[in-house]
Amino acid sequence: MGKTIFEKIWDEHVIVKREDGDALLYIDRHMTHDLHFRAFGALKAEGMPIKEPDKLFGVPDHSVPTTAKTVDEIPPGEMREAVEVLAAAADELGFTHYSMTDERHGIVHVVGPEQGITLPGLTLVCGDSHTSTHGALGCISFGIGSTEVGHVLATQTLWQRKPKQMRIDVTGNLGFGVSGKDVILAIIRKIKAAGGSGHAIEFAGSAIEAMSMEGRMTVCNMSIEAGARSGIISPDEKAIKYCQGRSYAPTGAEWDKAVAYWLTLPSDPDAVYDKKVTLDGSVIAPMVTWGNSPQWAVSVDEMIPDPATENDPLVRADMEAALDYMDLKPGMAISDIKVDTVFIGACTNSRIEDMRAAAAVVRGRRAQVRTLIVPGSGIVKKEAEAEGLDKIFTDAGMEWREPGCSMCVAMNGDILAPGQRSASTSNRNFRGRQGLGSRTHLVSPAMAAAASVTGYFTDVRKLVKAS
Repeated sequence: MGKTIFEKIWDEHVIVKREDGDALLYIDRHMTHDLHFRAFGALKAEGMPIKEPDKLFGVPDHSVPTTAKTVDEIPPGEMREAVEVLAAAADELGFTHYSMTDERHGIVHVVGPEQGITLPGLTLVCGDSHTSTHGALGCISFGIGSTEVGHVLATQTLWQRKPKQMRIDVTGNLGFGVSGKDVILAIIRKIKAAGGSGHAIEFAGSAIEAMSMEGRMTVCNMSIEAGARSGIISPDEKAIKYCQGRSYAPTGAEWDKAVAYWLTLPSDPDAVYDKKVTLDGSVIAPMVTWGNSPQWAVSVDEMIPDPATENDPLVRADMEAALDYMDLKPGMAISDIKVDTVFIGACTNSRIEDMRAAAAVVRGRRAQVRTLIVPGSGIVKKEAEAEGLDKIFTDAGMEWREPGCSMCVAMNGDILAPGQRSASTSNRNFRGRQGLGSRTHLVSPAMAAAASVTGYFTDVRKLVKAS
């Protein structure tokens, strides 16, 4: 019987199995951000060192205001403490740290792939649910809790139960104006927010194969929003080319050896999956969420659904509550929804491809509402500025910020006021995610840019014609 890519990597990393089925895994890479700054003090209090500091990489992102360039510009309090303690721990304990003054710094799930910390065939963990992003390069990556963070720091291992295997094939060719963000929202709409519970999702099919690495990262990033433990895509020549020459990628003979191994990772033709799903990529349109879960999404040319048509009373009640909170009515056209703020950024959509997609819509137009453009790293920022993308945004009256998590999560100064509505390229639209009483609609960078220059959710395909 053949194996899935997940099973191949998993089996290579199992140290020992318990009778209850749990396995002790060796962890190749551990990434951490500022919110887990207390873990170092806890480890020190137990008299334990970091087991393998060369496998740990620290990136301040959640607490960093995107108006600040240095730690001194962060307001005094826990936000500054988190960033300062992470930096101090790196100095004391000897792990790699991308400080705010390092041009390579940014969002942890952007920095990892950029620096080659993320590579095919590895196991990678971080105390953040969207660690699933890294699976786009063909590795097992998943978020862990605070206790697990401490365990990996002390042992470079982690007890885990092997998830079930799920494969999602996206066939056909994506249409003009349709991105990885639209694909994953369409997937979650189909299988629902709990559709991947207990599973590791493998994404495959011609639409995934044709997708850029940035698009694949977006898809894997939001696999957690489908309830999955992780997302993964088999490495191909595109992924290998992406990895080549990056700081932590192997070189010389070791590179050749690594590539030979990576090419053995794709799932075997006779691999067995516990669940399979297929979507026709050619019918996916630009998507917009309307409720308080990523599963509540429709294409931009559809109407808000009517809960009265839902037979399940629990689902119907959930829909009614979402519409009430979002101040929307059944049958309302998506294009009739006015936005107050636009946010383009987050670990979901802050890479150079995302900046380019937004700029293509913005060029020659003016923002009608407050718009924050937040690159995912200093590298992305530098590249965007070299291409003149920042000037396109600022000429349109938009705010070009420093790297960081920004308005994805309401804890760093970028917050919506109660009742305000956003078009956001982030990954979660839960109640209060962007501020108490905030109303979040998830969209792609191009769709967010279209909302910015019109003030309403607008079909980007009508603003920008295919070339």
